[in-house]
Amino acid sequence: MPAHRILIVDDEPELRSMLRQYLSREGFAVGEAATGSAALDAVSGSEPDLVLLDVGLPDIDGFEVLRTLRMTSNIPVIMLTARDDEIDRVVGLSVGADDYVVKPFSPRELVARIQSVLRRSAGGSRGADELLHFTGLTIDLRSREVKLEGEPVDLSALEFDLLVALGRHPNRVFTREQLLERVWGWDYFGVDRVIDVHIGNIRKVLGDDAANPRYIATVRGVGYKFIGEPL
Repeated sequence: MPAHRILIVDDEPELRSMLRQYLSREGFAVGEAATGSAALDAVSGSEPDLVLLDVGLPDIDGFEVLRTLRMTSNIPVIMLTARDDEIDRVVGLSVGADDYVVKPFSPRELVARIQSVLRRSAGGSRGADELLHFTGLTIDLRSREVKLEGEPVDLSALEFDLLVALGRHPNRVFTREQLLERVWGWDYFGVDRVIDVHIGNIRKVLGDDAANPRYIATVRGVGYKFIGEPL
C-alpha cells in the first residue's frame, strides 16, 4: 500500500523541516509549500492525501486558500496556527477544515490527528454495508454517499460521519461532547461550537431549516437529535 502523501504549507522553514523529518519517520510521503499560491499549485498538480495548512501565510491568508480548495476539492485539511482563538477555529472549520491544531503542538498529537482525519476520509464506518433510509434522504455507508430526493449531495468526510452518528439513532439526543467523541473517535481538544458549525453546514446542504427542521433538530441547552422519518 503506497504511503499517504502529506503537503505541509507553512512559511517557517524550520517547522517544515521538523515536520518533514517526523512525518517521514512515521511512513508518510511529504511535500512542502511556503506560500498559499504554491500550495494551490501543488494541489492542482498532484493532489495529496492531506494538507497541513498554516493560517498566517505571507501571500494568501490560509482561510482564503482553504476556501479556494473547497471550490474544487474535498481533500482533507488540518489548519495550523499560532492563534488559540475560538473565532479563528470556528472560521477555519466553517470554511471546510477537518481539524485545527494550535502551535506549539506535539508531533505525536499531530500524527494522531492526521491518522484520524485520513481514516474518516477513507471511510471505515462500522457496518459499512448498511443503508439508512429516511423520507427524502438516503445515507449509503458503503459508498459514503448521501442522496436527497434521489440526487447526490456533497458533504465533507467529517460531516458525513456526523450525519451518520445522528442518523443511526433517530430521536436520540446527543450532547455536543458526545458527538465530538463519536465523530473524531478520540479526545478532541476543541470547542463545542465546532459541532454547531458543521451541523449548520449539513443543514445548508440538505436544505434543512433550523426553525422548522426536517432532519436535524436542536435540543436547546443540550445538543441535537435526528428526526428524519425512517422508511
